[in-house]
Amino acid sequence: MYPHAPLHLDRHNRQCAGPFTAPAHEARQDRMTTRTQDGSAGDVDYGAIGSGCSSFRRPDERIARFIAQALGDSRTVLNVGAGTGSYESTGRTVTAIEPSESLRAQRPARLARAIDAVAEDLPFADGEFDAAMTLFSVHQWSDARAGLREMRRVTRGPVVILTCDPTLVRDFWLYRYAPEVLDTEARRYPPVEQLTAALGGTGTIQTVPIPLDCTDGFNEAYYGRPEMLLDSAARQACSAWSFVDDRVREHFDETLRHDLNSGAWNAEFGHLRGQPTYEGSLVIVRATP
Repeated sequence: MYPHAPLHLDRHNRQCAGPFTAPAHEARQDRMTTRTQDGSAGDVDYGAIGSGCSSFRRPDERIARFIAQALGDSRTVLNVGAGTGSYESTGRTVTAIEPSESLRAQRPARLARAIDAVAEDLPFADGEFDAAMTLFSVHQWSDARAGLREMRRVTRGPVVILTCDPTLVRDFWLYRYAPEVLDTEARRYPPVEQLTAALGGTGTIQTVPIPLDCTDGFNEAYYGRPEMLLDSAARQACSAWSFVDDRVREHFDETLRHDLNSGAWNAEFGHLRGQPTYEGSLVIVRATP
């Protein structure tokens, strides 16, 4: 086990200095990573659910600014679990890694083609990139610790992770209507302390405010627009919904519709409809050597 980095638990910007440094002599080993027919290498088969993601998971420019700030002036950037290329800047030289064939096929023509590879075994030399990032992806990997150590190996500067803090996931109102979905999310997301420990060096954990009209349709993006989650296609764009059965989805739909029609949702959560931003579980973890 690697020692966890001590954290100063400030809600908005937490700092951590990790005592762990990967041994320089440790050889990279081939790792067995289970992949679907589509090539998806984590716990989600995007060949089955990924076709509609791009319609609802569009990059939000305000979240993009936080990512850009974390990357700093890095020119060459590795994007691991790149998906359809959300948040890839054409102002940087981005190398994208994406194991899912269906997601690679959905990448816009303006972006570089993604390489078919997995986080746990990156086909690059030590220190090849100025920076690396992984966005809404690390919780899907077969071995997050191994993947992060690989990112650290090939990166000279910051490694940036956009993820969710599992200790905060259940604070969202969705837990009232579909606890199984957020229980799934809380299990899947690695603790942020484990992320910083795997990367070593010095890091920060920063809360990312979610705007009311967020265009990137993860669950918390609809904090003030609950009706959006009644759209099954919007839910499908959030991978956690693929882990629950029809009974859970039907119960969610019935109970949320009832509370919206009766006014019960507005009575308890209606203030969120006019709240400009929501500080939920979304965080950026940034680590430098």
